[in-house]
Amino acid sequence: MELNFSDFSPTQIYHLMTQTIIPRPIAWILTDSGSENYNLAPFSYFSAVSSAPPLLMFSAGKKPTGEIKDTVKNIVNTKQCVVHIASANDASLVTQTAATLAHGESEVSLNQIKLTEFSGFSLPRVEHCKVAYGCELYEIKELGDTPQTLVFVKITTLFLDERVIELDAKGRIKVHADKIDPLARLGAGDYAAITEPFALKRPD
Repeated sequence: MELNFSDFSPTQIYHLMTQTIIPRPIAWILTDSGSENYNLAPFSYFSAVSSAPPLLMFSAGKKPTGEIKDTVKNIVNTKQCVVHIASANDASLVTQTAATLAHGESEVSLNQIKLTEFSGFSLPRVEHCKVAYGCELYEIKELGDTPQTLVFVKITTLFLDERVIELDAKGRIKVHADKIDPLARLGAGDYAAITEPFALKRPD
């Protein structure tokens, strides 16, 4: 089957893309709506962009009302966020935090998610997440007719749970993906976990 995207609506294209660009990592992003009232939401249009500077990017659509999403609004206002990598056993909780709430209504409070101090960063992090990036706003771009918001954030601090790392023979940090057990996004309401990781040596 060959499909010409000019024959499809944006919604149809979205469904085709999200079911074929798989698996996608999920950025579980915490922001401050004001007075330490924390917002937590997942985004699967998400990727690393560069290492120098260390940038992450996520793409956010609009609320059903056409308003910008609280995560974007909060990052614009505070210039910071915490990006978590959720584990597969968080799938239900991540899905619950995708609900559209009124601005200022906290997914953290509603779902009784425990936060903890993020050493070296001004916002807290989700206590049980094994990976968390403390980030500052780098740049925002608007694309398309709606438009879609691309948010670029610069990593300043990284939290790694001691249980998922070890030092190799050269003293470098080895992160065990299977111990993180990251949650991956597929199409529609489907998610996935990783199978057993395997290694391949790249050619010189």
